[in-house]
Amino acid sequence: MSLLNASARAARAALALFAVTAAACTSDSTPPPVLTTVKVSLAAPSVVAGGTTAATAYGLDQNGTVMASGAVTWSSTSSAIASVNASGVVTAVAAGTTQIVATAAGKTGEATLTVTPAPTLTTVNVTSALSSITYGQTTTATASGVDQFNAAIATGTITWSSSAPTIASVNATTGVIKGVAAGTAVITGTASGKSGTRSITVTAPAALVVNEVESNGGTPGDWIEIYNPTSAAVDISGWGFRDNDSTHVIAKVPAGTSIPARGFYIAEEAFLAFGLGAADDARLYNPYDVLVDSYSWTAHATITYGRCPDGTGAFASTSISTKAAANVCGAAPPPPPAPTTGVWPGSDDVQMVDSLNVFLTNGSGLTYEGANGTNPAVLWAVRNNPGTLFRMVRTGGVWKPDVSNGWAQGKSIKYTDGTGNPDSEGVTFAAGGSAGGMYIATERNNDASTVSRSVIVRVNPTVAGTSFTATNQWDLTADLPVTGANLGIEAITWIPDSMLVANGFYDESKARTYVPADYADHGTGLFFVGLEANGNIYGYALNHTTNTFTRVATFASGFVQTTGASSIMDLAYDRESGYLWGVCDDTCNGSHAVIEIDKTVGSATLGRFRTTRFYARPTTMPNINNEGFTFAPNSECVANKKPVFWADDNETAGHTIRSATMPCGTFSPLVLNSLTTAPVRRR
Repeated sequence: MSLLNASARAARAALALFAVTAAACTSDSTPPPVLTTVKVSLAAPSVVAGGTTAATAYGLDQNGTVMASGAVTWSSTSSAIASVNASGVVTAVAAGTTQIVATAAGKTGEATLTVTPAPTLTTVNVTSALSSITYGQTTTATASGVDQFNAAIATGTITWSSSAPTIASVNATTGVIKGVAAGTAVITGTASGKSGTRSITVTAPAALVVNEVESNGGTPGDWIEIYNPTSAAVDISGWGFRDNDSTHVIAKVPAGTSIPARGFYIAEEAFLAFGLGAADDARLYNPYDVLVDSYSWTAHATITYGRCPDGTGAFASTSISTKAAANVCGAAPPPPPAPTTGVWPGSDDVQMVDSLNVFLTNGSGLTYEGANGTNPAVLWAVRNNPGTLFRMVRTGGVWKPDVSNGWAQGKSIKYTDGTGNPDSEGVTFAAGGSAGGMYIATERNNDASTVSRSVIVRVNPTVAGTSFTATNQWDLTADLPVTGANLGIEAITWIPDSMLVANGFYDESKARTYVPADYADHGTGLFFVGLEANGNIYGYALNHTTNTFTRVATFASGFVQTTGASSIMDLAYDRESGYLWGVCDDTCNGSHAVIEIDKTVGSATLGRFRTTRFYARPTTMPNINNEGFTFAPNSECVANKKPVFWADDNETAGHTIRSATMPCGTFSPLVLNSLTTAPVRRR
């Protein structure tokens, strides 16, 4: 071998050694990743016992870089608290703390799992819509649950029970509670061994009683009277009546009906939808169809059967029928005497007190409004054709039309639609005086004068101009008897509720004593109109919102014309004496009537208006066609006399208005008071 070859071989050997050495150096500087750590993550680190969560694992190499962990084996340090399957699904078993462990390639990691207790029912709360009910009334108990964390939880099935089923029963499944008898019961709801309670008070129904029975054709038919012996009004909405036939539907009292303290309610045959027999029952039910009171009989009474005394006494045959009034079981009181007729009770010095030819022969109704502060007294008057309202003031000793504010010729009247010529016959105002409106009784539209049209219109006398469009109107035509075109409502006046209630006024619409609250938006009193055709007087509650009305009374004035018929021309209520005055014209020789509420115990007309006396016209008054009548208030009394006024439709001698005086306040004879045989017992 030559030296050159030896050198080449040496060089090749050196290069090979260098390559090996370089390769060895490169491998030592970048070692492969190796799993050094296992990490465990829980989807929810806290789980309620019985719940599940997912565990996952991942690896870190020697450099802290995430790497696959490879196959993982799962375990729990306390399987009594939580178990874990091969897929890492953790199931919470019981409250406590455990470690969920993952093992891979000999490495382990773990995460802490907290297991909280499962919510359990710890409290049952019971409630009901009502805590107080009466006999037969129901209310439903309901239950709600609370767990140990004070959170709402379903109760599951509730079982209901009552501590006193004879007072308040409860359906074990539905929780419906029903009043049985007066007292207090505790209603218990139980679920999963836990209970809650609700106290229920059962009150007795109002102590209403059957008080009088007409079974043999009364007026207008059979009837049952109930009585409220308590000192407060009782709502009887939904109370009911039945005879001895239990197949009959219980006749239910309409909603909004009440009986005043110590008052009466009449269930008429038409309302009952059944008649009462010779042997029958009158049964009274509360609104929940529980029998409250009853009376049975085996034969018709000679008159009626009634309790004496009212409300508490035993039933007996009555002496007279006292429908909606105190019963009379002893000797019947004598009937009230016929009205007396006397001379005019005031001065007999009638004078003409208006100017000539103001009304052009058509003057009609009057009403007087006393002076108030700086406002002078006003004599309000209506002319029937053309329908006109006059505001008369006293000037130089004479009553003349007010010359201010368009009143000089009076102001014409129109219906609410702005049309027509209402034949204006009577005029009045209610509480608050004319500022609250003037109410005018009209009997036809003069533009269609052959047709009767009895309408009350209300006008606002404060409006400017020379005419009024009515703000309200109530067409009574269909409610009144059919009349000739010129024989409709002729008179009107207003009587306050306070007077009617104080005197036990009987409401024919409700068949019991009058309760103002029965009539919405009627103001504070009732209107009474007189019908020229028959002399009858009709009382109405006027709804000022809907322009509807309810008739509450009908009674005769008692006037007798020379033909034998009856009529009436004007009405005027004296708010100080309590007298309702009626006036008839020359066809009755100018007669006047005083009409009062009958307060005679046992009277068949108790609580109703009845004419008690008549007075002749003053002898200095000719027998003229007086269609208007009014008087001043007691504030204008002099020597116990106050001015009184008449309006002559014929304008005799060119004058319509005449004046004299009448007594202030009440004056004898007080016929009704003298007839009272016992203290008034309006119930």
